[in-house]
Amino acid sequence: MMGKAWKFGDNIDTDLIIAARYLNTSDGKELAKKVFEDARAGLASEIQKGDIIVAGENFGCGSSREHAPLAIREAGVAAVLAPYFARIFYRNAFNTGLLILELEPRDITSINEGDELEIDLDSKCVINKTQNTQYSFKEIPPFMQELLKSGGLMAYAKAKL
Repeated sequence: MMGKAWKFGDNIDTDLIIAARYLNTSDGKELAKKVFEDARAGLASEIQKGDIIVAGENFGCGSSREHAPLAIREAGVAAVLAPYFARIFYRNAFNTGLLILELEPRDITSINEGDELEIDLDSKCVINKTQNTQYSFKEIPPFMQELLKSGGLMAYAKAKL
């Protein structure tokens, strides 16, 4: 998968991902229209299918709502890259089928907004096509890989019935 990098800093909480005032729906398509509105107004309309969020430490901190990763996924974002994720966001991302990858902080820092990134899950690397560099990411636990392949926890559970 390949896409454009959109850069964020540290401690992007779930309220910045999808504001509480929009939580009157669980419709991912509707949530996607408002994703990151309070962090970067208008970004939802600029994100293209396959784009990649590149963020600092503790991405997804705050409340435990699954709306946040759902909104990101439904906006067309292929993956979120960060040094580490808030624990509940980490699990909610896999539950909703959003790919998240943990990279070294120095690698995150070296990626610029607008860089073209390619994610190679088989080789466990992110290739920065713009800078002609490559970064390794932390291995995704096998069960989490199964959730991603299924499209999230609900799809995984339905397939097991």
